[in-house]
Amino acid sequence: MSPDGVVEIRDGVAEAYGDVLTSAALDAIAALAPLENYRRELMSARLARRRSRAEEGRRIEFLDPDARVPGTELTVREARAGEFDGAEIPDDLERQWIQGTGPGARPRASLESSIRNVAYALLSGADGWMFDGEDALGQLDTMSLDNQRNLKLAIAGDEMFLEVAETVAAQMNEWANGFFGHEIIADWRRQLDFTTKIYRARGLHLDDRHLRAADGLGFSASIVDAALYVVNNAAALRAAGSSIVLYLPKIQVAAEAALWNRILTALEDHLGLPTGAIKAYVLVEQVEASFQLMEIRAALGKHFVGYNTGRWDYINSVSDAMAWDPEFINPNIDAVVMTYGYMRHYEDRVRRAVNTPDRNGRYALWQGGMEPNIPVGSKDGVEAGMARAVAGAEREQREGASGKWVAHWKMVHIVRPVWERVSEDNQLGRSFPPLTYDEADADGLFLLEPAPRTVLGARDLLSVALQYGNAFGRGFQAAALKPADFFGDDGVLYLMEDMATGEIRMSILWEWLHKDARFTEDDAETGIAAGDRLTPELLEGLLREEHQKLLGASDRDVHDDSKQTTLPIVREIVEAYLGDSIKLPWYIDLLNLNLGNHDLAEARQRIGRFMEGFRSDGRRITENLDFMPVDTGGKT
Repeated sequence: MSPDGVVEIRDGVAEAYGDVLTSAALDAIAALAPLENYRRELMSARLARRRSRAEEGRRIEFLDPDARVPGTELTVREARAGEFDGAEIPDDLERQWIQGTGPGARPRASLESSIRNVAYALLSGADGWMFDGEDALGQLDTMSLDNQRNLKLAIAGDEMFLEVAETVAAQMNEWANGFFGHEIIADWRRQLDFTTKIYRARGLHLDDRHLRAADGLGFSASIVDAALYVVNNAAALRAAGSSIVLYLPKIQVAAEAALWNRILTALEDHLGLPTGAIKAYVLVEQVEASFQLMEIRAALGKHFVGYNTGRWDYINSVSDAMAWDPEFINPNIDAVVMTYGYMRHYEDRVRRAVNTPDRNGRYALWQGGMEPNIPVGSKDGVEAGMARAVAGAEREQREGASGKWVAHWKMVHIVRPVWERVSEDNQLGRSFPPLTYDEADADGLFLLEPAPRTVLGARDLLSVALQYGNAFGRGFQAAALKPADFFGDDGVLYLMEDMATGEIRMSILWEWLHKDARFTEDDAETGIAAGDRLTPELLEGLLREEHQKLLGASDRDVHDDSKQTTLPIVREIVEAYLGDSIKLPWYIDLLNLNLGNHDLAEARQRIGRFMEGFRSDGRRITENLDFMPVDTGGKT
């Protein structure tokens, strides 16, 4: 129990992480705790909207222009017209050509090994680094707290971190000499100060694994993450002249953005910071958010600095929002690129929203999507992969993005030159047509275009869904993956994948199975002809074969110690998720329920309990079922 009695802390955690769960941090969490009930209400409202749309066969719609934007005094019409006070863009966010993304911790690693992640990030040459607490950070054991500890030590310039950084810099230069023919770090101490530190808190839909409400129910991971990061680092960041910057994930509607605004404002008040001192990007990962972009901006007010567009989570949200419609069926995942149908319309709305001025003439930033390639493989494979990466960056720059994301530090100096050649800090205020809100706009956000749907595509979806779930169970929530058919082929590069890639693959497979999806091409191996559908029997056979490939894979691709522990449980989850006629909203729910569990019988019980609860009353089980004393193994 925390000293104030507001939250319970798992036994042993407060003692092992007293430098993170400080009295000041716990005081801040207690100050934010009254928002927890409203957070639960908003999450219930999410599921209720989803359920009612499915029951009524109704798509997402734009808000009534005369309605009030939740949490503000503005009407929807006023928000759309920019009649609100937005944020000034601070100096260290003016130029964010490349933002790297990834966690600041590693699973089951010593402190010196784990904190290397932060060193790679801050020495990478990225303009900003989004240290992930959500999709790419494993939730196994105490990784969320390791992440916070590592960031606190690095931001404070701890001597141990500096020693690690010096070693890492030499290793990075050694790689760069071999790849580029020159070093990329001239002065490692100065380089550490170049990159803007950004933190992505977990989404409102997730509960923390180590703190829970005093009533025994789960407690918001968003509140825990934001409080720990801001309380532990605000003074050091401000003393260094750096901004306090968060990325906010999975926001669906303006009411949720308004809750985040209350969280950030409450933190500022609690710490005596000026209103708007905490800056926030919003990841547009949910199609519903594309219907409320200006309303979300208005709800976050002086905290909002920009939007980020991405691919995987957004595709998943579209698939999920249209799960009720038998006519809405996605093609192969690799066909749904940013220029495809509904993705093209989504990106266009975001760039128009950020370039709509507020009442003070201020615009917002647009950070482009993720580049998942890693330059590791055969010479031809790397050259082709890097050419695609650069072409993608050039497209986004032309379309108006002020920068983009990369998923690995080795990509920074490959992609950043796209913006260096243009040499403009950003594209704030670039002229685009104003946003409109008619039926054609709504149609565009669900536009499907002809593209292949193949057996090979189904195998890709199954293989990577299984691999990702397996990596998640082992603590690698960011993992380098490719379909099993390409194991050993260095001409096909690994892609750095996070939770979103698991979500979308499960959603599309569910869609194909339960909507009688028809293949567009013959498949000689299975005897499937164009026009045949993905039957339960075919899916079962493909799943069995893809699972067998993983069992036979080398330790490099599928860790041997996972093949009889986490992999069987993931297969059970995949079968349960795909087999149910009611689509679950999140793959991660079933993965979270089984973190640290290697007992297949226990996994089946937990999966069944979840499925039964969601089917009966739409309730998600989000709390940590293993909230009990933990053995830290003397970890410090």
